[in-house]
Amino acid sequence: MSGARTNRRQEAMALLERLEPEAPGRVADNLDDFHPQALETLLGFAFADVVSREGIDLKTREMLTVAMLGAMGNAPGQLEFHLRAAMNTGVTREEIVEIVLQIAVYAGIPAAMNAMSAAKAAFRAREGA
Repeated sequence: MSGARTNRRQEAMALLERLEPEAPGRVADNLDDFHPQALETLLGFAFADVVSREGIDLKTREMLTVAMLGAMGNAPGQLEFHLRAAMNTGVTREEIVEIVLQIAVYAGIPAAMNAMSAAKAAFRAREGA
């Protein structure tokens, strides 16, 4: 493994920790169990190459991610994670409600209902923290 690859992994894990402090170990175990390069390939691209760019702040990126995952409607685990991450970056419960309502307009009621379920789970997790 090259030094550049190691730094990319470390950058991705550092950003993941900013999103949810408990996540890096869990995510690394899961991805490393699948393939030794999965974390560097997937999260290196997502977090080290794209999400860490300076063009949009992390809070806004998380709001966008929640909206996109909610609109997709087929990634409930990732949506719930990014809802928690959004709150960890300063997105308020009220802003999340507005995002879910916006999902209903542009992606449909079923997608919004799924996003609402994920949001409620993320709100419960936050209240339990």
